[in-house]
Amino acid sequence: MSKGNKKEGSVLTAIVIGAGMRGTIYAQYAQMFPDRFAIIGVADPREFYRRKFQKDYGIREESCFSDWSEASKRDKMSDCVIITTPDRLHKDPALAFAKKGYKILLEKPMSVNEEECREIVQICKENSVTLVICHVLRYTPWAQKLRILIDSGVIGEVVNINHTEPPPGSASRCTDCPSQIETTCPYSAKKIYLDHIKNADTGFPVSVITEEPTIESVTTALKTGPYGVCVYDNDNDVMSNQIVSLLFEGGATASLTMMAFTKSVSAREIKIYGTRGQLSCVATESPIIEHFDFLTRQTREIPIETVLSWEKGMIGHGNADLCCIHSFVSGLANEKPSELVTGPEDSLTSHLLVFAAEKARKENRVVTLQPDGSYN
Repeated sequence: MSKGNKKEGSVLTAIVIGAGMRGTIYAQYAQMFPDRFAIIGVADPREFYRRKFQKDYGIREESCFSDWSEASKRDKMSDCVIITTPDRLHKDPALAFAKKGYKILLEKPMSVNEEECREIVQICKENSVTLVICHVLRYTPWAQKLRILIDSGVIGEVVNINHTEPPPGSASRCTDCPSQIETTCPYSAKKIYLDHIKNADTGFPVSVITEEPTIESVTTALKTGPYGVCVYDNDNDVMSNQIVSLLFEGGATASLTMMAFTKSVSAREIKIYGTRGQLSCVATESPIIEHFDFLTRQTREIPIETVLSWEKGMIGHGNADLCCIHSFVSGLANEKPSELVTGPEDSLTSHLLVFAAEKARKENRVVTLQPDGSYN
């Protein structure tokens, strides 16, 4: 059969090593496009699946194997090999067929062992054979489009902003920055603060930087205070994006993703997965909890009772500010500690988790938080 010098328009041939679910799925391409792809061999120790493959693709008896090693010992039979054996059995067939010069489509993961992964790649390189791993989602139209959009720069750089250099010719303050740079900067303090005043909006965020928000007072604050300093040229060491992964006693895991660059300001999205279903909630002014049941495959919206009405000046954090002070006052007045959900012990634990996460980031390692609050 072909030694790799195929003519344009000819049919690419393959043998499948492992006739289970994944091998069956990839092989179906030959049924969809018989003028482009053909399955001419199969190896699987299970006779039922091997015979089914043989029947579905008209494979000759001499090209059906109960052991992949039998196929690897033959002279090169096809252009490529599809390896879909169990994860722990990827290495040996991958190495054997690579040494025979087969192009290889290998189901993920390459191996469950780091050294085996390295060996597979090395042997494929040494034999100049094509190796493709089945990270299938990367091939979807949406993933391909996302990659194109990211590479085009439509959302800028996917980096931590504190690691980004300021544009050439920019100033250390937005009020002093050349207009051609300032007007094209999405983080211009003039846009963030002065535009609010021009629209007669004297609430957050301008209320934070000056006592009596006016165009003049805000301009002065930007010229002299910390809020007018260029976001790319300052001593701020707070991360603008970060992912923290946590492993709890009992095996539960959690991840916290913090991102400064979002369409909605201060939006929180929560997803909690259990053994019987999942809960999700987008914490906006009018949040709705969504419950999906793994057994019934049904989704239902769970309404949230509004205990307090919105009050002017107490709408911060999606009404959470009002709820917090209300619980504090009510808990003290009614002597109900259960209403005070952020007491000292729980709050200390949450702080220690943050300190541990920061230690892990700075030292580039996993940190274990001990029961006494110390770190390993």
